[in-house]
Amino acid sequence: MVMGLSTAYSPAGSRLVAPTPLAAGAAPRRRRRSSLRPLLATVRCSVDGAATVAAEAPASRKDCFGVFCTTYDLKAEDKTRSWKKLVSIAVSGAAGMISNHLLFKLASGEVFGQDQPIALKLLGSERSFQALEGVAMELEDSLYPLLREVSIGIDPYEVFEDVDWALLIGAKPRGPGMERAALLDINGQIFADQGKALNTVASPNVKVVVVGNPCNTNALICLKNAPRIPAKNFHALTRLDENRAKCQLALKAGVFYDKVSNMTIWGNHSTTQVPDFLNAKIDGRPVKEVIKDTKWLEEEFTMTVQKRGGVLIQKWGRSSAASTAVSIVDAIRSLVTPTPEGDWFSSGVYTTGNPYGIAEDIVFSMPCRSKGDGDYELASDVLMDDFLWERIKKSEAELLAEKKCVAHLTGEGNAFCDLPEDTMLPGEM
Repeated sequence: MVMGLSTAYSPAGSRLVAPTPLAAGAAPRRRRRSSLRPLLATVRCSVDGAATVAAEAPASRKDCFGVFCTTYDLKAEDKTRSWKKLVSIAVSGAAGMISNHLLFKLASGEVFGQDQPIALKLLGSERSFQALEGVAMELEDSLYPLLREVSIGIDPYEVFEDVDWALLIGAKPRGPGMERAALLDINGQIFADQGKALNTVASPNVKVVVVGNPCNTNALICLKNAPRIPAKNFHALTRLDENRAKCQLALKAGVFYDKVSNMTIWGNHSTTQVPDFLNAKIDGRPVKEVIKDTKWLEEEFTMTVQKRGGVLIQKWGRSSAASTAVSIVDAIRSLVTPTPEGDWFSSGVYTTGNPYGIAEDIVFSMPCRSKGDGDYELASDVLMDDFLWERIKKSEAELLAEKKCVAHLTGEGNAFCDLPEDTMLPGEM
């Protein structure tokens, strides 16, 4: 098994440009690789104990260092028989705070299981490349037996090659005085470029989880630029919002979190999101039977969940990182383990064909169920009342407006930005 810690660079001077979405059926183009660092020697070890050091030919492999650069030539009978086929996971924004919590959970086996070896492919930028090397060193020092490969780079066409999962965390934060429309455009260009790269080099059934905000519309941009990949494979992370809602219901009802089920976050990952207390259950009973304070549910509960991210920033001085990483773990595990009977989970997914009457061709958080195969189906046994539907339509209107803002990035003509209001995303500032 080859384990390589790669330092893959883009050609000098390369920068993101406003991309043109790929048309369906367009022939993919692979990027030519280049490296700006000298290649190192490779240590090769055999089970007989003999070790040799050989200089690498420049075209044979990418630059590497550390234990992940060692090739072990094992006899067939020495190879593990219990572990599964290697799962390759790309993470963008890999030098950031969220990734600093997430990567070690992935490497430990907490996400995909204790019999599932993984390869981590870490995407950063020119500015963060040295920090990426530090992340790789920490992963190396942690001695995770399931972590078989680590590679780092700044070119998505190299980092995303053959990946099974892409966790897209990296995005530009919203700075002082920046209009929401400007943030949509700047980050949209990043996700359009990454969508193109995934379309060209990733596994055709890659699962994509978009975390970088505004995550719903970024996910839409990404999938529009990746026509080779099923639109159903793209997710916008709303699991942290679901976890926050479960916490608030549990506190109000005086029970532990695991008693809360069927919690749905509808809509956008913004302050228009809709935490659904109509369908949620506490210890198997409808929430409204356990918590009879309707005013609290409609006002305080809803507002607390919507604005939790902003309050955390006021208290903590920065946006959530550890809890976001936990929610990414929860989101992935919900797709790779069967959903408990009768329950569901929230994820921002493509709306075309949805049974609820929500506008098609946007990414909208809805209730999902999985058989544990990485796929999902939308829950059909969902109640709807006027209060819930009115708020769903408000979030839908916001996402439709965001879609018009990024039309130039989704292949739908010129952009026209007229957002109904500037709803600050949790953690966006």
